[in-house]
Amino acid sequence: MKLGVLQFFSWPERRVDLATVYARALERIEIMDRTGCDAVWLAEHHFSGFSVCPSVHMVGTLAAARTQRLRIGTAVSLAPFYHPLRLAEEVALLDVLSGGRVNWGAGRGFARVEFTAFGVPPEESTSRFRETVEIVLRAWTDEKLKFIGQHFHFEDVEVLPKPAQQPHPPVWMAASSEGAIDWAAGRGFSILMDPHSSGSEIGVKRRHYAEKLAASGFSEVGRDIPIARLVAIADDAGKAVDVARSGAEWIVNSYLGARHRPVIQGSFTPAGIDPIQRYLDEVILHGTPDKVGDEILRLREEIGLDYLLCAPLSHQSFMLLTEKVLPRLS
Repeated sequence: MKLGVLQFFSWPERRVDLATVYARALERIEIMDRTGCDAVWLAEHHFSGFSVCPSVHMVGTLAAARTQRLRIGTAVSLAPFYHPLRLAEEVALLDVLSGGRVNWGAGRGFARVEFTAFGVPPEESTSRFRETVEIVLRAWTDEKLKFIGQHFHFEDVEVLPKPAQQPHPPVWMAASSEGAIDWAAGRGFSILMDPHSSGSEIGVKRRHYAEKLAASGFSEVGRDIPIARLVAIADDAGKAVDVARSGAEWIVNSYLGARHRPVIQGSFTPAGIDPIQRYLDEVILHGTPDKVGDEILRLREEIGLDYLLCAPLSHQSFMLLTEKVLPRLS
């Protein structure tokens, strides 16, 4: 089983100097490189203390400079908010500077504040996302780019640099909804699976993806399908529950606001269900290292989990993950 880490840059209650958030993240990335993690996947968000990393490509350059073998993933580049040629340039440059270690994950975003501040109409998010992905891939492979689309028009543009990995870095699409999964499978893209669905929901989505992929003439063989899971680990089960609850409250309040008024596009949790309790009961893997390890192995058997993308909810969770859980899964 491959293990990656989904690195958020949370700034809860702004308790520390902002520079400390980045320093701690980079220290973790160095540990990942030493302990056998496959990749760090950097989370991009804007205009919120939920995660204060507006440029995964800039931070990815620092991560590459501090590591030797760790792959540098984006989870994700929020494609609708970029000019596609600028995005193609930045990711290609990161791939060159990292010695060909980029995993490119792209997504369309969901936070209302991001669409409003960047001036992107939410109803255009899907078309802009898909068009941007197509342009980026063609910019990496075409000597001179010609493109006429709904949002962009280019004529004989040479996009440099080209990525170090040929024909381009491996590519994943963030896909949670059925429509997103259908589109990704229909195009033959591998997918990144979200940390906010329950294990059983992820299993249903994973099977649906495999069926649609096969129906479109593509094979799942040899693909890495990272499945993100929030984890809260402590030496004592009670402490792990406390970490999980704190993490659930942080996520729910960040996504829904303190009064649970939606600040995201689409549904967040089933109607009539307390979202925090749902995270505790169905979403977050929490407990001692042995218990969390058992849960991961259970998911491997039940839903075919072969690439775990962990999002630790505390520094202790991260350390116990790398020191006690990772060796068991390797």
